[in-house]
Amino acid sequence: MTTVVAQGTFDILHPGHVHYLSDAAAMGDRLHVIVARSQNVTHKPEPILPGRQRRAMVDALDVVDEAHLGHPEDIFVPIERIAPDVIVLGYDQHHDEDGLQRALRARGIDCEIRRASARDPETDELCSTGRIVDRIVERRC
Repeated sequence: MTTVVAQGTFDILHPGHVHYLSDAAAMGDRLHVIVARSQNVTHKPEPILPGRQRRAMVDALDVVDEAHLGHPEDIFVPIERIAPDVIVLGYDQHHDEDGLQRALRARGIDCEIRRASARDPETDELCSTGRIVDRIVERRC
């Protein structure tokens, strides 16, 4: 059985998230998703929704076998517990694959890192939480 881990913020679920998680699920038999805690999101604005709510929304998706909130101090703790065969990164996630592989090896975690494919959005589709928030502000404020 191949265990796969995907991870992300998942603030305001959109079709890009569903594509990423569906792609990740197709790479194995069980998909675990680690939802970042708000305090660990430093590369973009703080999430709008609380972590528990984001985790519950991800967990409700059929392709997800189990969703977890990330560890508050050490992002590798849930990965050590899950012991995945594959970690799937989103096609546009900011992670340095080589640096991540080195960090995994240093902790004795032996797994493959893959990238999900890009999604071709429909003409009027928004596949970015930031763009969705911008559209809401534009139309409602």
